[in-house]
Amino acid sequence: MKISIYNITGSFAENKDKAREIRINKILPALEKNEEVILDFSKVKITTQSFIHALISDAIRKKGASVLDVIYFKNCNDTVKKIIEIVVEYMQERS
Repeated sequence: MKISIYNITGSFAENKDKAREIRINKILPALEKNEEVILDFSKVKITTQSFIHALISDAIRKKGASVLDVIYFKNCNDTVKKIIEIVVEYMQERS
């Protein structure tokens, strides 16, 4: 499943409620069907740690860090990449 973050959030991905909706309605159901999840960050200029945390932390908590083998972050600029890395590291330390 490919999910365009920009189409949902615009260029600033910061709304935790939208991240929660993506997680509940798209990411978790796709993972339950053993589908790959592609999170496309094309045109997203910046995001917040809280948005990324709300987007993926529950999946990591429920499925373990191995879920990151089927969740792909595509077309991320350097700023977005760094924020994703921070959240992923934090979640892996907690698991």
